[in-house]
Amino acid sequence: MPGERSAPSSGGAVGSLLAQFLKVTTDERKALLVAGSAAGMAATFNAPLASILLAVELLLFEWRPRSYLPVAVAAVTATLVRGPLLGTKPLFAGAHVPDHIDLSAYGLCVVAGAAAGLLALGATALVYLSEDLFARLRVHWMWWPAIGGVIIGLGGLVEPRALGVGYDVIGALLTGHATTGLIVGILVVKTLIWGLSLGSGTSGGVLAPMFMVGGALGAAEALVFPHVSPGFWALVSLAGVLGGVMRSPLTGIVFCLELTHEVNALIPMVITASAAYLLSVVLLKRSVLTEKLARRGMHLTREYSVDPLEVHLVRQLETPVGVTFAAGRAAGEVTAELRAAHEAGDPEGLLAQRLYPVLDADGALAGVVTRGTLVHADPADATPLGELARPAVTAHPDETLRTLANRMAEREVTRLLVVTREPEPRLEGIVSLRHLLAARRIDLHEEHHAERVLTLRTRRRDPAPAAATS
Repeated sequence: MPGERSAPSSGGAVGSLLAQFLKVTTDERKALLVAGSAAGMAATFNAPLASILLAVELLLFEWRPRSYLPVAVAAVTATLVRGPLLGTKPLFAGAHVPDHIDLSAYGLCVVAGAAAGLLALGATALVYLSEDLFARLRVHWMWWPAIGGVIIGLGGLVEPRALGVGYDVIGALLTGHATTGLIVGILVVKTLIWGLSLGSGTSGGVLAPMFMVGGALGAAEALVFPHVSPGFWALVSLAGVLGGVMRSPLTGIVFCLELTHEVNALIPMVITASAAYLLSVVLLKRSVLTEKLARRGMHLTREYSVDPLEVHLVRQLETPVGVTFAAGRAAGEVTAELRAAHEAGDPEGLLAQRLYPVLDADGALAGVVTRGTLVHADPADATPLGELARPAVTAHPDETLRTLANRMAEREVTRLLVVTREPEPRLEGIVSLRHLLAARRIDLHEEHHAERVLTLRTRRRDPAPAAATS
């Protein structure tokens, strides 16, 4: 099935093309591109759930309805269409993992995960060592992929089965039918030609090569580890290599489940993939997928966490309004009052605010005026504040600080007035950038401040009374 290798990228191209014909936002266009890629992967590997997870963990970097739903619909549709054409059986069946696995095997899964993590370290280092070496060549960069092709050809002379998609090789590894020569050849040659060719700029995938290398690593471990079932160690190591190289342990686990339908291997795969992921995170600053972006001066994070601004409401951090001005007051009069407060050294009074609400005769909000506008006005200016005031950008007590942060960015302001949702809104407080920073400070405290909540205290016994003396 050599044509299946390009299905994910072809699906992404279809999704991108469709998005360019539609009037959508940039984020929606990205979601459609990823949906096409997920559909291609789902159709290629008959793995819809793994394709969705891969889209979330590696491509979207978010979990929102606007991105998840198109990806899920595309992956499921592609899988349903695949069924009548290529069948619904697992792509690599035959490991036959038993219901009962000895506890010693679970312990060795940790060792297999550590080996997969080290392999991830070596493969990543090889890719970027190759890139550095090609950068030193005194030939034009357009010849680099050609040199990478020569390296692939030389590797094929040593181990021909390392070339191509290699589904037959993966199947042999996962069913325990691979010979020692094939295992060593794939583990060494495939790793070398994959790393060196990618470093040359040659276009290449990650999934199929890592399937081969991960399966070969596990098959090599099976030569010394106790027997569990044919292909068991190849299966768990495949999950470990995916978790270590791509730093996507969940995707690696689910991919292996859907490729083999071996549910009994779930816990061993979780152990192996998690151990490999841990080692990769500790030893590698970035994964093979993000290192190139970092070398180009871009930053990409793949850690998912809840925005602290999303969990705090305005009412929790707002500051009550201390000073308001009537719309009919003269601007110069207020200017003189503020300057007098400044000369008197009264920072906690009139000068404590930077944004002053302006109220009309009925006490309703007529607008806002900044402290800077008033301080720099002419003391003789008789213009009513109502004419100087600009429309107020407001917030509501039950809104999240994230909503306010977006509103501040959109309206290019740093302070908002908080008003109630009543038919006749009532002025309640002020919220500013300082409150957004306070929310993040709370989050940092909860993340880094360690304390003991419960303690065990031993009750001291009173010393025995001294004997009475006569």
